[in-house]
Amino acid sequence: MKKVLFIIFLISNMLCFSQPEIKQKSLSDCALELTRQKVTYDPSYFSIDYPNGDVPSDKGVCTDVIIRAYRKLGVDLQKLVHEDMKANFRSYPKNWGLKTTDKNIDHRRVPNLMTFFRRQGAEKEITQNPNDYIPGDIVAWNLEKGLTHIGIVVNKKSKDGKRNMIVHNIGAGQVLEDCLLEYKIIGHYRY
Repeated sequence: MKKVLFIIFLISNMLCFSQPEIKQKSLSDCALELTRQKVTYDPSYFSIDYPNGDVPSDKGVCTDVIIRAYRKLGVDLQKLVHEDMKANFRSYPKNWGLKTTDKNIDHRRVPNLMTFFRRQGAEKEITQNPNDYIPGDIVAWNLEKGLTHIGIVVNKKSKDGKRNMIVHNIGAGQVLEDCLLEYKIIGHYRY
């Protein structure tokens, strides 16, 4: 009986340790799939369904890359961010002068996603070492003048083989680029 319990204990621990790695690789794959979809950069405000709402599939911004990749895994960031903001509104940025939540746009704002990931305990150390950023990690940058940006680290290497590349939308649609260290990193998350 002790042997059987010990084997069950070992198997359950192996599953726990392998699970995050599988999820990270899946998010990377989902992000890479998004690069095959033609999307025009469009920061317009859209009224969308709730939950599981999305802007038109041929439009979007950097946050929509994150939202769509997680949605492919069955994670609805629109709903999760909205519920957390509603319950903890004071914890979220007031950059837009909001007095209440807005389920159409709150999850599409980089500072809100950063706050949500931090509140979920997903925050990782910010470094200049590309090896610290693994496929499936979320990275946020400051583009200067108050502009923020966000993308997903994927399992594709830069031409020199030194960095994982990023799937993001900074104006040219959902693309794969070697830009991890191109801007000032202000957020690093593994959710």
